[in-house]
Amino acid sequence: MTLQTIFILSIIGLFAGILSGFVGVGGGVIIVPALVFFLGLTQHEAQGTSLFVLMMPVVALAVLNYWKAGNVNWRFGLIIASTFLVGGFIGSKLSLRLSPGLVKLIFGIFMAYVSFKLIFSGYTSINSNES
Repeated sequence: MTLQTIFILSIIGLFAGILSGFVGVGGGVIIVPALVFFLGLTQHEAQGTSLFVLMMPVVALAVLNYWKAGNVNWRFGLIIASTFLVGGFIGSKLSLRLSPGLVKLIFGIFMAYVSFKLIFSGYTSINSNES
């Protein structure tokens, strides 16, 4: 592995970590596209690598900050985490049956949809606060 690759991976991790701590996203939104575009991984390789990162306790310190501020609903989190485990298994089985190109297309459409929803809901709430 070259120093340039290590640098790119470090920047991806740092940026994904900052974004995750700041707005609660990072894995799929930052890591997957960055691995595909900057390091040439396939969609499946990028998704597998992102899931590997999420398997580590990488957000423990960020969760600690939110918990100290009283902003963690442990009961909701435990239910989501346990069902996420099952969903992740099912989703990975489905994804690996499809071509990486189709998975990339589905991923891109999903990200575009979520982006537009967030942009327009944020814009609406900004305008409603002005009155």
